[in-house]
Amino acid sequence: MLTRLILLCLLIWAGQQTALRSEGDASRKQAGEVKRRIAAQYDQLEALYKQLHAHPELSLREVQTAARLAKEIRAIGFDVTEKVGGTGIVAVLKNGAGPVVLVRTDMDALPVVERTGLPYASTEAGVMHACGHDMHMTCWVGTARVLAELKDRWQGTLVFIGQPAEEIGSGARQMLAAGLFAKFPRPDFCLMLHCDSFAPYGSIAFTNGPALANAGAVEIVVRGKGGHGAAPHTTIDPVVLASRIVLDLQTLVSRETNPTDPAVVTVGSIHGGTKGNIIPSKVTLQLTVRSTKDSVHQHLLEGIRRIAEADARGANAPPPEVTIDSEEFTPALVNDSQLTRRIVSTFKEVLGEDKVRERSPVLGADDFSRYGREGIPIFMYQLGTVSPDRVAQAAKGSAAQLPSLHSDLYYPVPEPSIKTGVLTMCMAVLSLLGK
Repeated sequence: MLTRLILLCLLIWAGQQTALRSEGDASRKQAGEVKRRIAAQYDQLEALYKQLHAHPELSLREVQTAARLAKEIRAIGFDVTEKVGGTGIVAVLKNGAGPVVLVRTDMDALPVVERTGLPYASTEAGVMHACGHDMHMTCWVGTARVLAELKDRWQGTLVFIGQPAEEIGSGARQMLAAGLFAKFPRPDFCLMLHCDSFAPYGSIAFTNGPALANAGAVEIVVRGKGGHGAAPHTTIDPVVLASRIVLDLQTLVSRETNPTDPAVVTVGSIHGGTKGNIIPSKVTLQLTVRSTKDSVHQHLLEGIRRIAEADARGANAPPPEVTIDSEEFTPALVNDSQLTRRIVSTFKEVLGEDKVRERSPVLGADDFSRYGREGIPIFMYQLGTVSPDRVAQAAKGSAAQLPSLHSDLYYPVPEPSIKTGVLTMCMAVLSLLGK
């Protein structure tokens, strides 16, 4: 009896291995077809990427960018609706009965003065695609083209959205409020990719489960009593009080938050005073608050108000004005585990195990998370965009350290970053809609 049971288990295992090899062969064959179609349009995609990089637009001002994307995807055959939630666009392509897959790109740039020295550097003063959204848009267009050409390989509905204002955390909320999931097909899955400024091109990274943090913005206006710098005893110095608040805020993480719960309270901006011998009447602090748990985030916000008010009372100063900016709040991003495993398996078949890396959660933020908060499985992955030689040099601790996202020196290498981005997103969609 035991021998028969062992034999049965071996037969089942062998059948599973045969099925897995068959699926892998099918994925690699399909990937070959996708690669051929990417190669045929690559020159057009690189030209589009450079045009987008040279003409960035800030959050909620993505008028020309949205118009260009709408033109590109309408020519592919999608039904396009513009000005959804501001400058957002929604493009729908139906291809029979089946699941609905949403693919999102963000469109906005940052208020950064570019210093890359690229021949296609930004022509807009003080504005730069320093977070790779130009790469995201290019891969989005390329994916739409390839999938439209391969309609015989999949069945269902594609919803491609161009989202504004990711950098200020309001674009997804505005598109949802404008009826994204009510006026258009409600997705069964939502996908996006994001540039990785520290990973070599040709590779991708992913996080299974919690991936990005809650992110909130807080402003504290510290009040005092101004006067002459030579007579501080006649004043209530808001500069000293603001400094005390900055230091005391650090205890929210170091002494009030469980060390196993990631959290950050950063004061990134201090403004006050006009001259060294004048004590001002107010100082303004601007903060970013990050955490992975909603409960921790709420505690941090309550603690910021408590500490600011307590320090003001201790200095005999007027109560501070603490403003929590709900407009810029971005909830934590959690990749759906089942969806992640399904797509990552395809990525490993197509790119190879060595080009697919799992990474730990980080305290960056992305409002793509809001689609997941609507009860829809979401998956975001990172696209390597840097020369492997530069990555290797940086790993050795050389002077040529890699710039981070939002740096005025960051830029993705177009080829093969574009090709890898289009390939992986096409294969992710086909893994969900493929016949």
